[in-house]
Amino acid sequence: MDHDKVTKFLERFVADLGATGAAGSVVIGYRLGLYRALAQGPATPEQFAERTRCHPRYLTEWLRGQAAGGYVSYEPETGEFSLTEEQAFCLADPNGPHVSAAFLLALGYLRAEPRITEAFRTGAGVGWHEHHEDVFVGCDAFYRPGYAAELIPNWIPALDGVEAKLTAGARVADLGCGLGSSTLLIAEAYPRVTVVGSDYHAESIELARKKAAQARVGDRVTFEVATAQTFSGGDYDLVMMFDCLHDMGDPLGAARRVREALAPDGTWLLVEPFAADKVEENFNPVGRLYYSGSTFLCVPNSLSQPGGYALGAQAGEAAIREVITDAGFTRFRRVAESPFNAVYEVRP
Repeated sequence: MDHDKVTKFLERFVADLGATGAAGSVVIGYRLGLYRALAQGPATPEQFAERTRCHPRYLTEWLRGQAAGGYVSYEPETGEFSLTEEQAFCLADPNGPHVSAAFLLALGYLRAEPRITEAFRTGAGVGWHEHHEDVFVGCDAFYRPGYAAELIPNWIPALDGVEAKLTAGARVADLGCGLGSSTLLIAEAYPRVTVVGSDYHAESIELARKKAAQARVGDRVTFEVATAQTFSGGDYDLVMMFDCLHDMGDPLGAARRVREALAPDGTWLLVEPFAADKVEENFNPVGRLYYSGSTFLCVPNSLSQPGGYALGAQAGEAAIREVITDAGFTRFRRVAESPFNAVYEVRP
């Protein structure tokens, strides 16, 4: 046994365990608005307590732990803690990467560990709707900034002829819309479109309707509780699906329904987690993140549904292409990508 390799492995373990424990502290910061408060300027724990109306002893430990992890900055000479511009952008800006919401999502799905452990023994599924509400809220809060940064300026223009249709006024369906953030992004960017968002999770649709009312687009945006195999309507110019096809037990049935619902010259915008076709090429930090989420969310959800598929969050382009071509589509191409997503244009 190589003791140097043991030491390196233990160093990795300490980093991972520290990060796991710190996840709870990040969520506390998210829930209490501590990052937003610290972004207002440097503060000692006592000053921060006055600013946040939280207990100074708890805040002292929280600030020190955040500084140890590199999430907060510390000035020894003054005893003040602060956020750099970059830290504030990632942690406190709802339009930034909003990484604190990702921890809310992760802690949300980890609550299901006893059920997932049992599912390993039985092979039973655990549906998306069976998870804690932090999963739904955290997922929306974390993914929305990425969609906001990419969808309108980059992904839509990459699709052949779609931007002109949206500008003129198109019929759009957003499948697996969750809390409706992607639905509202399209509706707000293109005032002439009408959009129907659908999701099988009734609680998410209820929240989506509230968001649409707040955005004052209710005259052009509607939501329905429906699966991707049963959503209503047809002759859509654009069907959108964001990070959800791989979660479905019957993605082939969903793809066939999309083909049926599209106008003859319609387009399916399909956004999936970025993944290589070779398993070993996904052994990296992003792949690890996705495999963890997939173990608790994506695979259990697909196994809870009829259909026989369990693609998982790292399915890769080849697996997605097979589903699409089996559904009868003749055109499939990758039009954009990011470290987290692959973006496909699918045409009849």
